[in-house]
Amino acid sequence: MQENTGAGYPGDAGATDDFELAGVPDAFQRLWTPHRMAYIKGGQHQFKNENDCPFCVGPGRTDEEALIVYRGKTCYVVLNLFPYNPGHLLVCPYRHVPDYTDLTVEETAEFAEITQTAMRVLRKVANPGGFNLGMNQGVVGGAGIAAHLHQHIVPRWGGDGNFFPIIAQTKAITQTLDEVRQQVAEAWPGETDAE
Repeated sequence: MQENTGAGYPGDAGATDDFELAGVPDAFQRLWTPHRMAYIKGGQHQFKNENDCPFCVGPGRTDEEALIVYRGKTCYVVLNLFPYNPGHLLVCPYRHVPDYTDLTVEETAEFAEITQTAMRVLRKVANPGGFNLGMNQGVVGGAGIAAHLHQHIVPRWGGDGNFFPIIAQTKAITQTLDEVRQQVAEAWPGETDAE
């Protein structure tokens, strides 16, 4: 058994051993999320323009209705409606662009800054041991909404890929999306209604 001290962030400490992932021949831990089947079975409709794109429509709604936790100048942060884990955030530019290379220099800088802030806020309010960050570019790259760039920030904890979803087809999400949105928004530094 080895002591895992991580990078010194809260929630990193833990113990691992060669048998922790028994039955998984390639030693990858899977984050099993059967509750996301409602999204997957929805056919992953591809939104063609700003009028029907949820990432374009969302900012026109209230923060509570749209689950927005922060509004910046060129980008905003919203909770994922079908989270992999509690606190699963999305960083989105306001502009309807499909690819990371389509962002302006200003958008790219704010996108990166907001990602760092989101990680700090999630560490403060939820104490995760790590994160998965990622963008799926294009339909064949796995993007559910390929027409509007968005980055996933998924907080991770030791054991969050546990057996319960496999046995009971249930994922334990201990807070409602509204509660998580309020908690993250309140912990966000500075103004929450930046113009």
